[in-house]
Amino acid sequence: MTSPSLFASRDFRLLLVGQTTSQLGAQVSGVALPLLAVVSLQASALEVGLLGAASTLAFAVIGLPAGAWVDRVRRRPLLVASDLLRAVLLLSIPLAAVLGMLTMAQLLVVSLLAGVARVFFDVGYRSYLPSVIGRDRVLAGNSSLEFVRASGQVAGPALGGVLVSLIGAASVVLVQAGTFAVSALCLVGIRAREEAPAVPGHGRRMRSEIAEGLSVVFRSRVLRATALASALSNFSFAMASAVNMVFLSRTLGLTPALIGVVIAVGSVTVIVGAAFTTRLSRAVGSVRIVWLSLALTAPLSLLGAFAQPGWWTLLIVAGIAAGEFGQIVYAITQVSVRQQICPDRVLGRVNATMQVLVMGLFPLGAVVGGVLGDAIGARWTLVAAGGLLLVCPVVLWRALRGVRDVSGLPEAAASAEASSGE
Repeated sequence: MTSPSLFASRDFRLLLVGQTTSQLGAQVSGVALPLLAVVSLQASALEVGLLGAASTLAFAVIGLPAGAWVDRVRRRPLLVASDLLRAVLLLSIPLAAVLGMLTMAQLLVVSLLAGVARVFFDVGYRSYLPSVIGRDRVLAGNSSLEFVRASGQVAGPALGGVLVSLIGAASVVLVQAGTFAVSALCLVGIRAREEAPAVPGHGRRMRSEIAEGLSVVFRSRVLRATALASALSNFSFAMASAVNMVFLSRTLGLTPALIGVVIAVGSVTVIVGAAFTTRLSRAVGSVRIVWLSLALTAPLSLLGAFAQPGWWTLLIVAGIAAGEFGQIVYAITQVSVRQQICPDRVLGRVNATMQVLVMGLFPLGAVVGGVLGDAIGARWTLVAAGGLLLVCPVVLWRALRGVRDVSGLPEAAASAEASSGE
């Protein structure tokens, strides 16, 4: 008998609506904040890089203890609090702009504190999803959620660019604040019963719990490989993000509205990738697709660095399209594999460990990208970032070659034994 559609579940629909709105808002302000820094505050490439670094620094600083804490508490209240905190923080930006008090320092502080809330949300969210839909349906659930996120990624930049032109970048940040509030309300409405968290053993310190999460990751060749490849990919993305707006605005001479359109058109493939990931995974193999998705697309993502003013701007559209397709398929499949092979009692710590390893290099990458942007220019910084991305599929292939599906991984059998013994 076939299992009912995920969309028949009221809880999953609420989760979907909340993530649709918050991701749309995130993509809108993802254009607005860098443009606010570049256009309104005349920020340099290094300052834009520092802005990107501030938003992810918390992963490196508090990521591991956050994972241990997530495994100690119910996850839904934590997610609601994280959304509400980010909404309040973002509201301070348009308020300061209206009062004529907005500074680069405020943008950095807001990005830093919102990054702290994001750490708890991201770790808790990936650990909460199996409780809502079941561990056996995480691939379909992740694909559906990434599909709506991808839709926001396409519509968001174009909408953000247009709104920046019409009402100013500071006002656009209000959109994201509102979407975080909507996400919090949707989470409050979910009725799925969440199992009580395991109580740590008597006298057991958080340090021991963190060490257990680290041990699970480093003992697994799958998790080690995906952590390294994702860290390199994020480092590359951070380098590029530090100079992207400078490259599009100053090198190619695009207006804010055109920048939004270019990013949106290039990102259409994210929707395609998210929609077809489940089918691709079944056809190619749920483990094999993890490395193959990057091997086929990473070389093409370099095209964007060679764009020129005029029709040659289409090269950056092609580069974004290839890179986004590969990244979305990779992101969905590697997270789904992780959720299937890790026991629930350590899933929060494993997710946190992965987030720290993956996101910990993002601040450094953003600063390096900013420094390189000022030293050798935005174009050659993008070339360097694209070259680094080529290493990722090699790392994955060396660890995962010869394995087609999750059932072929020794970690899957170990997880089944652990779950049956709980």
